[in-house]
Amino acid sequence: MMLSPDQTEADLSWTQSDPETLLSGLKSAGCSSEELAEGDERANKCRADQPLSREEKRRRRRATAKYRSAHATRERIRVEAFNVAFAELRKLLPTLPPDKKLSKIEILRLAICYISYLNHVLDV
Repeated sequence: MMLSPDQTEADLSWTQSDPETLLSGLKSAGCSSEELAEGDERANKCRADQPLSREEKRRRRRATAKYRSAHATRERIRVEAFNVAFAELRKLLPTLPPDKKLSKIEILRLAICYISYLNHVLDV
């Protein structure tokens, strides 16, 4: 695709650089075949006239650096809280040797067994 003197790279849609994908996207947006035949400038105008779908809005919002950064921060906080919860649970479980490093699944299985044992002790 060539740039005209009055067109900048920012005007181009790099998310749909494949001609076939661009063509199918324009057809689904309701652009007529004669509008599509008039070239990229006319096709971009037709595409800009159509309201964005909910999925396209979501995709564009998620592509921003601010969104990715916020998502990464939330994920780090979630993983840290998850690991702290497992560490606290591990402290409550009796194991031999006491300093044995357990995996998360081992911690969960041991917790289930320990809860069952404590229920049995209370029932007796």
